[in-house]
Amino acid sequence: MKINHDHNSESGDFIDLVIAVGLMATISGAALAFGAVEPWSLATLGILIIAFLVLWGIKGVINRHLKISLPSTTLPLFALLLLGVLQGVTIKDSEGKRFSISLDAEATRLTVEVLLVLLIAFLLSANFLTSARKLAWLRNFLIFFGMALAVFGLVQRLTWNNKFYWVIETVTPLSAPFGPFVNHNHFAGYVEMIAPIPVALILRRVVRGELAFLYGFAAAMIGLAVVMSLSRGGMISLVAGLMFVVAFGFKSPTGHMAGERFAARRRSFKWSVAASRIGAMIVILFTIGVGVWWVGADSVIRRMEKSELGLAAPSKDPGKETFFQSRGWIWRDTAAMIRDNWVTGVGLGAYHTAYPIYNTRDGTLVVSQAHNDYLQILADGGVLGAIIALWFIFLVARDTVRASRHRDPLMAGTALGAGGGLFALIVHSLFDFNFQIPSNALLFLVLTSVVSQIAAAVSGEKRGIVKGDRAISERAAPLLSG
Repeated sequence: MKINHDHNSESGDFIDLVIAVGLMATISGAALAFGAVEPWSLATLGILIIAFLVLWGIKGVINRHLKISLPSTTLPLFALLLLGVLQGVTIKDSEGKRFSISLDAEATRLTVEVLLVLLIAFLLSANFLTSARKLAWLRNFLIFFGMALAVFGLVQRLTWNNKFYWVIETVTPLSAPFGPFVNHNHFAGYVEMIAPIPVALILRRVVRGELAFLYGFAAAMIGLAVVMSLSRGGMISLVAGLMFVVAFGFKSPTGHMAGERFAARRRSFKWSVAASRIGAMIVILFTIGVGVWWVGADSVIRRMEKSELGLAAPSKDPGKETFFQSRGWIWRDTAAMIRDNWVTGVGLGAYHTAYPIYNTRDGTLVVSQAHNDYLQILADGGVLGAIIALWFIFLVARDTVRASRHRDPLMAGTALGAGGGLFALIVHSLFDFNFQIPSNALLFLVLTSVVSQIAAAVSGEKRGIVKGDRAISERAAPLLSG
């Protein structure tokens, strides 16, 4: 009987390993397959995630029990999925006419399928990428994959021949590709989630020596790639993510010593923190600056001069508009869409169908996204969708704060880096639609699961301490009373 038990345990461990490694391969594969925006790449992503789910079920059968960990952030994700299901329900009247909340029920149902795949991937990550060993795998994998992706993007830019991987024709001449992504903003959105992780580990001093240098080099290469991608939203968001890590990356020393010795230690720490912060930022900015100068700063400077934030005067030529002016009229049309469908929205994934109704221009330009994920969720899901999004963001923020207080510096640094990456994409969503890119949404959810599980461990530790103190008090009571 023991032999069978050991055999079952070994089989379960092997399945754990397959799922964990498979998830990491899927994360990278989705990015390399043009962000999984093509039908074939999205279908492959779905098949892989379902295959891992089946393996999870097989493991449960082998072990005769199935343990499922549900992070707090699962609830808003499930609520969004349920909203999409309700929007996609179609009812026929007596005359055979179809009615649904969504203006494009078929598009909403397809979006729900993608959301379901992402939700399953989130749960897989929360259950198979949480142990200390697997988190170490995930950290190193993301850091080195992010560095490799950045180097590839830079090399491809220098040798660009209008073909992805130098052999695949671009979809449209109007696209602005970088690396394997059709849109440079989505490349920046992907790697900006990775850059804060090595920086956080360095600032928390959990990596030193050659590994710290390698991590710093990876962060610098990612930063350089974001700058050279010419994604202005990406540059702003990368800085936001790094500043998040720098702001919360240092922890004041605690100890049992008191008096002048501890005060001196605190003063020494403050000077050390200041020097470390300045040094880290100088190294990162210097490396990025040298890279920009070496490749050629003219294109970057010209790009920045266009003022993505609307500082430029309105253009008299509609064909030569600034970023804000071009997106501004999309946002105004989206606002009208929101006003008319403010309760339940036009339907998840139905924005493309609904937009022509509210288009105030000649209608020649096809608009599939609001280029602002917050306006998009309001348009697609109405107030209900907005409440779900705010609920999710609140839980992510709460979990990040909790997780960064973990007793283990390595866990705390991992949570801080992941939180910085999440913050970067949340900022970037003000300018673009990264959450609608499957590869970016997948990485975001994986980082969310990491933060949520570390936060849950911190909460468990606190509950254990309280229970332990209470037990000690109960045992001590008879002694104190008698």
